[in-house]
Amino acid sequence: LRSAAKALERSGFEVVVSSSPGAVRSARAIVVPGQGHFRQVVENFEASGFKKPLLEAIHAGVPLLGICVGMQLLFETSDEAPGLEGLGLLGGHLERFETHHPVPQMQWNTLERVGDSPLMRNLPDQPFAYFVHSYFVNAQTPVSSGAITDYAVPFWSVVSQDNIHGTQFHPEKSQAVGLKMLANFREFTLERG
Repeated sequence: LRSAAKALERSGFEVVVSSSPGAVRSARAIVVPGQGHFRQVVENFEASGFKKPLLEAIHAGVPLLGICVGMQLLFETSDEAPGLEGLGLLGGHLERFETHHPVPQMQWNTLERVGDSPLMRNLPDQPFAYFVHSYFVNAQTPVSSGAITDYAVPFWSVVSQDNIHGTQFHPEKSQAVGLKMLANFREFTLERG
């Protein structure tokens, strides 16, 4: 949380870290970082009272950025927690890597641009980002734009759909590329008014 907040500040955001669901109502943009198990994140999110004001803000057009498990939370379900629903803001299901490669994927990997995601603007071709994850959104899942990464199977590493955005990797640990993506999210927020 601290490293994400610092990276957002370096990217020009005025950051308010809050455990109060009421703070969502005055936010011009919302960042949902996530770390750990899908079930733990979903249950804590619901128990804390953030779900309802967050959904209201998103439906009102407030820009959202989900990071790592925060991105996974945007989808409907995950193999990591069968029977438990995510926010369902994006259609799709998270699968676990079944590969001869080490799991979790814990490495730098490339991003292959798809469409015109605001997060990917003014980045070089196939930039590198730092990943730590065992679950993924299959590249066959319909998403408007973003980036695809390959780790024995192609998966969405960046998603953008209307005001909803996510990164499967950690932008705060992805050096200049990650900071540029956070700055791009800030620009998107300013464009939205």
